[in-house]
Parts: sequence; C-alpha cells; structure tokens
Amino acid sequence: MARLRAILVAAAVGAGAALVAVSAATVAHADTQICTQYGSTTIQGGKYVVQNNNWGDTTTQCINVTGTGFSVASASHNKAQNGAPGAYPSVYAGCHYANCSTGSGLPMAVSNSQFNSIATSVSMTYPNNGSVYDASYDIWFDPTARTDGQNTGAELMVWLNHTGSVQPVGSRVATVSLAGGTWDVWYGNSGWNVISYVRQSATNSISFNVSSFWNDIVNRGYGQRSWYMTSVQAGFEPWVNGTGLAVDNFTYSVGGGGGNPTPSPTPTRTASPTPTPTSGGGGGSACRVSYAVQQWQGGFTANVTVANTGSAAVNGWRLGFTFPGDQRITNGWNATVSQSGAAVTATNLAYNAAIPPGGSTSFGMQGTWTGSDASPTSFTLNGSACATG
Repeated sequence: MARLRAILVAAAVGAGAALVAVSAATVAHADTQICTQYGSTTIQGGKYVVQNNNWGDTTTQCINVTGTGFSVASASHNKAQNGAPGAYPSVYAGCHYANCSTGSGLPMAVSNSQFNSIATSVSMTYPNNGSVYDASYDIWFDPTARTDGQNTGAELMVWLNHTGSVQPVGSRVATVSLAGGTWDVWYGNSGWNVISYVRQSATNSISFNVSSFWNDIVNRGYGQRSWYMTSVQAGFEPWVNGTGLAVDNFTYSVGGGGGNPTPSPTPTRTASPTPTPTSGGGGGSACRVSYAVQQWQGGFTANVTVANTGSAAVNGWRLGFTFPGDQRITNGWNATVSQSGAAVTATNLAYNAAIPPGGSTSFGMQGTWTGSDASPTSFTLNGSACATG
C-alpha cells in the first residue's frame, strides 16, 4: 500500500534522530530520568550517549537511563501510522550533531581496514500494551568526516521488530539473508539515501558486523566506499504510546575490543602474488590464536587473532582449524576464508601477510549454525600447531 511520501520526505521516518541538535551530555547515574525533549547523557564513562530525542511530537516523553541502556518510562504518542514517528529514544556510539561519545573512532572512513571489524549488539524488551513502534538501529554515513549537522550520504536502518502498519521510507526492493536472518530491503530518499532492512521474523536481540549490511548497500549502488560512518545508534521509533520499550544492553566495538582506535588510511592493495608462507627460525609453532565469538540463534560473528610468539617474522600465513559444530561461513574480512565440510582455512591478504615477532593480526567471519556453535579448540599456522587463548 502506498504511503504518504510527502510527509516522509518532510519528516524523514527513521531519520528524525538527525533533524535537530541535542543538548550537551552530562554524566549519568543508574536510572537517571530524562524528560526534556532533546536531553541526553553519557554512560560507561562516556563510551555511549543516551538521548531522549522526542523530535517528532509535542507530547512529553521520559526515559530512564541505566548503565547499559535505557527504558521508556512514559510516553503518550498518538501519531498517524502512515506518517513520521514521534521520537527516536536511543543509545549510540559516535557523533550526533556535535554530541560525540568517547573512544569510538568515529567518524571512520569505510575504506579504513578497521571498519570491517566494527561489531555491535543489542538486546531489547518490547511491551505488550498496544504500542506501535519499530525497534531499530540507525547507522549514519556521510561523504565527509562529519561530526555535526545532517548527514547527507546514507542512513542504514536495521529493523528488529515493528508493530501496527508502519513501514520504512520508500518501497521494498529486495529480500536478503544477512546476520542470521532474512530481511526485506527498502529504499527511499529523504535528501539522503535511506536503506532499511526489515527482519521477516522479529527478534529482541542481534549481534552483527556493520560491514555485512554496508557491503550489501554498496553493491546495490546506494553507498560509496569513500564515505565515512559517523554513528551507530539503537533504539525505537514510537508512533503510538511507547511506554515500556527498553534497550537492555547495547555494545559497540572495533576489532573485538571497543577501545580507542586510530583511524588510518587503508593499506594499498596490489595485484602482486601472495607471499609463499614461510616462518623464521622460530617456526610456525611459535604462535597463539584467540577466537572470540558473538552469537545469536542461528548466526554468529567471530574475531580471530593470530599472534607471532616466536623470534622471527612470519611472511605469509595460512591458518587452519575445524569447527566442532555445524557452522557455515557466509563471509569474512581481513583474510581469504574458505570452508570444506567442517574444515576452515584463512589466508592472509596482500597488506597483512607479515606478522613480526611479538606482533599479531586479526580477521573476522560471519556465519550460520543450526545445532551447535561450539568454538574450535585447535589451530595450525602454516601447518604447525598453535597455542590457544
């Protein structure tokens, strides 16, 4: 059914979080309540910003801020479901109208090799009180390293759940399987590209690498690899009521850590052959591998770190391991990853072939599972066994 696109262009469903400036952040304590229209505060030492962001309504909305997210304490929205929502209460990492969290590394160029390792997760609570809303990520991209004002590149929305008859901006253009789910892809334009992934089967939690969705967007021609990601936000767009909606836990990390990454130019990738894997005097056995996994029902992402604990450089590497479960890899980054049955091989790219003594390199994978997502317990580097942990 057609929507009132004139309203959407003016009000930008899913884009309201960026239409107005927010107030300066203050230090939050558990269960701090915010009722001011654009009030915000920080949690976890400034790592994340929580914002009320009642941008599309004149009624009062109050949120209770916790150490890991927030809940909507009271709301009385009653917006037409074929128009724009009333608000976007949310928690985020990055910059939103000059209100920036600390340690996110954002804005970050999509071409930066660290971008592929950016992971986020959220768990949510949905009330059974007749509220009409979408529960969604709002992830912003700009052609410049913008920290303030309206982003003009692309808005990536990831809808975990929605009620009523609400729909994203634009129209449905495709269906894809990503991040452990099947999604309807919607595209519209509100002065910037709005790409929404609506999960066909609702969920209250998800963990994913941002690049898995962004690569799909670029392949469809809606985004550019020369752009910058400016913020990763998770929350709710309420049309009716909204009381009781809650982000129970939100995480954002770069390279499996979440510290303070330093954006740097992407290493130049050449067409030169991959070096033949060799090891110095320490041999391939002088290595340690750590395997960090984030999983949800039916899907997972994993970050694998390979450390050279020997005294000589590793020049070209090939890591092998076997899944003890029934995992199937769907994509990887920072390595060429292949799978045959349960056996997996990851081979360096041109720019990360060398691992100096005492150094390490990391790569990531995304995949699916049915019966078991048990982590592998043994690894080989260039044919020799590695320590784990």
